[in-house]
Amino acid sequence: MGHRIAIIGAGAVGGYAGAHMAQAGEDVTFVDMWPENVEAMRARGLRISHLKDVPEFTVPVRALHLTELQSVAREKPFDIAFVCVKSYDTAWATMMIRQYLAPEGFVVSLQNCMNEETIAGIVGWGRTLGAIASSITVDLCEPGHVRRASGKGGAAHTVYRVGEVHGRITDRAREVGRLTALSDSTTVTSNLWGERWSKLVANVMGNGLCACTGLISRDTLLDDRLRDFGARLGSEAIRLGQALGYALEEIHHLDPEVIARAGEGDAAARAQYDAHRLAEARKPGGGAHRPSMGQDMVKGRRTEIGFLNGFIVDQAQPLGLPTPANAALTSLVQRVERGEITADPRHIHDLRLN
Repeated sequence: MGHRIAIIGAGAVGGYAGAHMAQAGEDVTFVDMWPENVEAMRARGLRISHLKDVPEFTVPVRALHLTELQSVAREKPFDIAFVCVKSYDTAWATMMIRQYLAPEGFVVSLQNCMNEETIAGIVGWGRTLGAIASSITVDLCEPGHVRRASGKGGAAHTVYRVGEVHGRITDRAREVGRLTALSDSTTVTSNLWGERWSKLVANVMGNGLCACTGLISRDTLLDDRLRDFGARLGSEAIRLGQALGYALEEIHHLDPEVIARAGEGDAAARAQYDAHRLAEARKPGGGAHRPSMGQDMVKGRRTEIGFLNGFIVDQAQPLGLPTPANAALTSLVQRVERGEITADPRHIHDLRLN
């Protein structure tokens, strides 16, 4: 449709979604802050591979170093900017791309966490959309190569959920949905905030656990105490989301209420939760990956723990809602990140919470 598209942050999700857009002939410019990644994309293109069922491909792309973005001032401005950086980089990345947007251009948060408010504070609510990538299991395994630890979600699992902050279904939301659907199944939702909080809960339950234990997702589910702790993390986040008025969607293909009650000690809910999560872990390839925070820890990068579990703690405090599990995990991940302790499942095993 003639749009100029910018991908700010050509990491796992930005690289995966953007590569499929480029492969389909869309006008895409990738901007990244890792020099080796940019140089690899320039020299060899952007490579996309999957664990199963999907042929590998490499697509030539236009890639710019962060320091080269100013060169596009001489070009037609961008119509759509996908911000795909870590949450702690959202503000400066949005400020940077704002000056290269067309008058009717807008920004899409294709990230974890709740970053729409930060983006809207810079470009305005009217130029802000959200897109959630659910259970996408991608990682930037080497410069210029994004690997997905699964096949496509397709009809079995809707990966992308795209929406306007005001909840109406608009032409531009449908266009963003068309673009994300080039890489996998997409729905345009009228419940962006409920979808966003539900994804936040899923990340709260698993990302930090992998980061502080050093385990892959499957192994945290097969460990009874870690799986139980994950339910408690989710329960605190679900109760907070309900208190804030969000209409939550399924989380890990479970009714949020089941997870909440399991984390609160309800025996029937716990049995249903355990059966479902163990079945997920025991599927061929199920959970055989590190979520994004686990990848960050292995790579020595800053984590998003303050924007996930720490965010739950901060948002719950004014409401007087207890979040001891999320507070404990936030502290543990920060200590591992600083090098004070090493990643180990015993950090969770040894916790004594009321």
